[in-house]
Amino acid sequence: MEKPPVISIIIPAFNEAKLLAASLQAVKAAAGALTAAGLGWELIVCDNNSTDHTAEIARAAGAKVVFEGINQIGRARNTGAGAASGEWLLFIDADSQPSRALLADAAALTCRRDVMLAGATVALDGATLAYRLVCGVWNTASRLRRLVAGSFILVRAAAFREVGGFDLKFFAGEELDLALRLQKTVGRRERQRTIILHRHPLVTSARKLHLYRKGEMARFILKWIFRPFKTAANREDCALWYDGRR
Repeated sequence: MEKPPVISIIIPAFNEAKLLAASLQAVKAAAGALTAAGLGWELIVCDNNSTDHTAEIARAAGAKVVFEGINQIGRARNTGAGAASGEWLLFIDADSQPSRALLADAAALTCRRDVMLAGATVALDGATLAYRLVCGVWNTASRLRRLVAGSFILVRAAAFREVGGFDLKFFAGEELDLALRLQKTVGRRERQRTIILHRHPLVTSARKLHLYRKGEMARFILKWIFRPFKTAANREDCALWYDGRR
């Protein structure tokens, strides 16, 4: 990491002591692909008002740690981005583990002038067959509609800042709103594309499927289907992200 960072890897983390160490180890190993491509990089963890040892684990792994006292995923990502110096921002969730091959594909995109934003298909670690099928439906929709999953977002820093980052009125789904605003403004003006990387899916935890009952998951999904914007803007409706269950 001696070269000026081209990519700033930003990980928002709220009470992630159980999974963060393994995720950071995976991210650092995968970032070898960035170094091999001649790209400098930096690792930033935003401690989103954790009450466990999240910050200490991040520092022990060599990450730069910043603090955001208001518990909200978009706000944590924005705070992490505010401390970043890279030309590109790569947001990865604290329960996700990218492969070296995935970051190699991401590195290749930074050389393209026609790309502004990228996501990745996902693979749920430890999910049942039914949930893997649901994940497959999402991955298909993601590729067809250029929808980015919040667990992996690669974006030009200048474009991200031009649109004001993540909209703080949303407590979930803020990545979809960000992509839409980028595509309508910077993307249209600069004729830059959104790419969904799919050769090497991001491995992410299926813990919510184990921590929450099927009824709880179903209620959230139904709310999201019938009133998506109102649900995304209501903290109580998005309790799966904020109730501290880990």
